[in-house]
Amino acid sequence: MTDTPLSELLDLALEAGRRAGALLRDGRPDDLTVARTKTSAVDVVTEMDIAAEKLITGFLAEHRPHDGFLGEEGAATPGTSGIRWVVDPLDGTVNYLYGLPTWAVSIAAERDGETVVGVVEVPLRGETFHAVLGGGAWLGDRRLAVRPSPALDQALVATGFGYLQARRARQAEIVRQLLPRVRDIRRGGSAAIDLCDVAAGRVDAYYERGLNPWDLAAGVLVAREAGALTGGRPGDPASGELALAASPGLFGTLQEFLEESEAWRD
Repeated sequence: MTDTPLSELLDLALEAGRRAGALLRDGRPDDLTVARTKTSAVDVVTEMDIAAEKLITGFLAEHRPHDGFLGEEGAATPGTSGIRWVVDPLDGTVNYLYGLPTWAVSIAAERDGETVVGVVEVPLRGETFHAVLGGGAWLGDRRLAVRPSPALDQALVATGFGYLQARRARQAEIVRQLLPRVRDIRRGGSAAIDLCDVAAGRVDAYYERGLNPWDLAAGVLVAREAGALTGGRPGDPASGELALAASPGLFGTLQEFLEESEAWRD
C-alpha cells in the first residue's frame, strides 16, 4: 500500500490544512482560554488546538483509514499502510492565544519513515507552503528558493525558545553570543513558519533546540526542497536535540558555532 502517488497525499494534506486553518481563523472565540498546559505553566494548549487536530485526523482517516498518525495533541496510531501523518494542528499556540498572526497548521506525510509530503498553512498571511520529496518547494504556485548565502555577519537568523526555565536560560546565552556576529536575530514563535521563511528567502537561517517531530516534519521538507541544508548536530538529522536550516554556504558556519557553544546542551 506504500505505492500511493505522492500527489494524492499532497492533495489530502492541502485540503486538511485548508479546513483546519479556516476553523482556527474563523472559529476563534473572543474569550479563548487555556485548556491545559504541557511541559510548563507557559506551554499551553487551547480548545482550538484540540478541535483542529480532531478535524485533521478525522478527515485524513476518512480518506485513508489504514494510515498512522502522530499528533501534538495526542493522536498516536501506528497504521498498517506504511504512511504516517505527522500533525501540528496549531503551531504558534501562544501567538494564537494573544491574537498575533504568526501561527500555522503543519501536516506532513511519512512513507516508511521518510517525510515525503509537507504542507504548512498560514491563514492570517493567506499563504500555503507545500513540498513533495524531489518536487521542489512552493508557496502557492510560486517555486521557492533560499537566498544566496551571506557571510555570517550579514545573516538574518531566526530562532525560537523552549518553555522550560533552564533551557531558556541556555538559549538566552546562545543569543547573547550569536547576536554580535550576525546581521540580526528574529523570533517569530512558530517553528513551521520559520522553516518556511528560510525556504522563501525571508531569513537566511533558523535554529532551535527542544522541538518535536510535529514541529519539524513539514517545514524541514519545505526548506530542504527549496535548497536549504537541514540537520542537527554534525552528521545527524534535525531533531529535538538541535534543528538547523540554512542556505548552503551558511549552514556549516552556523552549525560549527552551535556545536562549539556549551550553552545549548541540557
